[in-house]
Amino acid sequence: MRFSVYQVSRRGGREKNEDRMGYCYTRDSGLFALADGMGGHPEGEVASQLALQTLAAMFQRDAKPTLKEPMRFLHEAIIAGHHQLLRYATQKALIDTPRTTVVACVLQGNSAYWAHCGDSRLYLVRGDKLIARTRDHSYSELQETMSHVVPMPERFNRNVLFTCLGSPGKPVVDTVGPLLLQSGDRLLLCSDGLWGTVSDTVITEQLSRNGIADAVPELVEQALRNGGAKSDNVTVLAMEWESAEDNDSSGGVSTQSLGEEVFASTIQASVLGEAPADELDDAEIERSIREINEAIKRSSQKKP
Repeated sequence: MRFSVYQVSRRGGREKNEDRMGYCYTRDSGLFALADGMGGHPEGEVASQLALQTLAAMFQRDAKPTLKEPMRFLHEAIIAGHHQLLRYATQKALIDTPRTTVVACVLQGNSAYWAHCGDSRLYLVRGDKLIARTRDHSYSELQETMSHVVPMPERFNRNVLFTCLGSPGKPVVDTVGPLLLQSGDRLLLCSDGLWGTVSDTVITEQLSRNGIADAVPELVEQALRNGGAKSDNVTVLAMEWESAEDNDSSGGVSTQSLGEEVFASTIQASVLGEAPADELDDAEIERSIREINEAIKRSSQKKP
């Protein structure tokens, strides 16, 4: 399995950045996830981090080195994150539960599977075409869908969601897959800080014209410029799929030399009680990649 990754999180005009993202993988399966802690509720950064930690922990437990049922895994892991938030709120005696959106994608074999709850999105671009995009769990998106069936004159605020992790009711989790990948396919996971001010057309054009290392920073800068002084935080995790038959192995991540029991992750084990940085800069990203590459090297040097 081979893929290239680029990730960045930038604080906009908010007091703090409650977005979190990361990825982890075994030899034959990869998990990519992004969560956006919701304002108006306590400890949004804890909510997004707990959601990712739960996904990563369950992936490490179940991917040996593949997931038996990726779609089922995604649904169960997201719901497990929801229950972790409820448990956390009870343990801390919080009046309200921390809440977050989440979008997650599994790459396994030559296929992609994804799931989401809320309005953090996934885009799949092939060549110059937008092949797939998640549909937000918001009243505005629901209204747009229903408007093709019945007239709906009233407009809803796009920020009003009807489901998320940490909500009183059971979250709605939409799953998609398997979708067969082609070499060069680009998947982008993002918080609403990106798509809220940058159109789907622009996102697609950037991903089709430029490599992810160039497209993602440009999209993030556009979102921050368009958002102005009160810009939302902007977080993006993008990957480009490379088939195992591709000859050029100079860039990206190759998992072919990993042992069956090796698990690598950029998702922190725990940040509870800590104050994470508001921005993930290039140095932090490079450090994470170095640590993963070192783990791969150690694994390949082990004797059978």
